[in-house]
Amino acid sequence: AQLVESGGGLVQPGGSRRLSCAGSGFTFSNHVMSWYRQAPGKERELVAYISVGSSTHYADSVKGRFTISRDNGKSTVYLQMNSVKSEDTAVYFCNARRLSTTYWGQGTQVTVSS
Repeated sequence: AQLVESGGGLVQPGGSRRLSCAGSGFTFSNHVMSWYRQAPGKERELVAYISVGSSTHYADSVKGRFTISRDNGKSTVYLQMNSVKSEDTAVYFCNARRLSTTYWGQGTQVTVSS
């Protein structure tokens, strides 16, 4: 199984960015898909997840600014980031989970700076 994130980079404060995560080697549609992030010197934290039935959950810090979505036909999960702030700077990781099985991507760096 493999998860490959893309879309990271430098974003200006107040700007937007869309992250993508493509899955392969497992049945994407029956896994809960999540985005986590880890800032320097901090623990990895949950940003958002989307269930098999496409219910969503967001961390309070990103609620109303970020949107998670999935395209099972493309085995891809997205994170649309709007109105980004400096505190959104982190490595963003994709996660796939079903029962006791978890897969992680390698991460993509998002830096918010002018």
